[in-house]
Amino acid sequence: MTHFETILYDVADGIATITLNRPDKLNAFTSQMMADMIAAFDLSDADDDVRVVIVTGAGRGFCAGADLSAGGSTFDRTGRQEPTREDGRVGDVIRDGGGRLTLRIFDSLKPVIAACNGPAVGVGVTMQLAMDIRLASTAARYGFVFARRGLNPEAASSWFLPHLVGVQTALEWCYTGRVFPASEAHAKGLVRSLHEPDDLLPAAHALAREIADNTAPVSVAITRQLIWRMAGAAHPMDAHMADSRGIQARGAQNDVREGVNSFLEKRPPRFPDKVSADLPDVWSHWSAPTFR
Repeated sequence: MTHFETILYDVADGIATITLNRPDKLNAFTSQMMADMIAAFDLSDADDDVRVVIVTGAGRGFCAGADLSAGGSTFDRTGRQEPTREDGRVGDVIRDGGGRLTLRIFDSLKPVIAACNGPAVGVGVTMQLAMDIRLASTAARYGFVFARRGLNPEAASSWFLPHLVGVQTALEWCYTGRVFPASEAHAKGLVRSLHEPDDLLPAAHALAREIADNTAPVSVAITRQLIWRMAGAAHPMDAHMADSRGIQARGAQNDVREGVNSFLEKRPPRFPDKVSADLPDVWSHWSAPTFR
């Protein structure tokens, strides 16, 4: 186990678990938690033994949103200088910490499963939008409460949320700022499935095991990039250019031979290629924009 100040990071049997670990504060988000989570995703990407990442919370909450212990000045970037936040300064703008985290999750090379065990408000829910599959406990609650705090949505949620639930639902949740139950999140497509509290992590692990035990990690990494990056593409030709390069590159690699042979021989596959060494570059036409 790698030690952090605000999270737990553990890897077992190909599954990395990131646990938000400020249970006495309902895992309220701080700039240190942002830095710890980004570092944890750096670790999971660099570790070929990690096939899937699960994110959950310690105690009875997932994340209660930003830590409000500074009172009314909590979000005043002009009056509070924190080294971790200052690292995100571009000109006269300090980048939103939630957005720095969700953009890092967006770039993850491993699938990310959210196991939302309790209340998830503000950044506690917006950080989950960049995760691939969201499972929720029946005890979970969600709230895009920004307008009730005098703020606007953050963590790039104005891009992620409409992609997941549509513009109408995104606007209703953000306009009202109300806290709603996991059943509504499930009905509107924000979460994949609901589970009794004791069944949540076992369900997340079962899903992670299905991915880890049956699929090629390099193929999963390419798939994740294709689906997320193409969500904002202007034309399907962008996808055609990338997946054509991917099919050509993967077709000559060892994983495909193993995938076909294991199928024909009716045995479990043993994929040899590694994300760290064998991930092909299929993005000659794509580049991430810079903050300006």
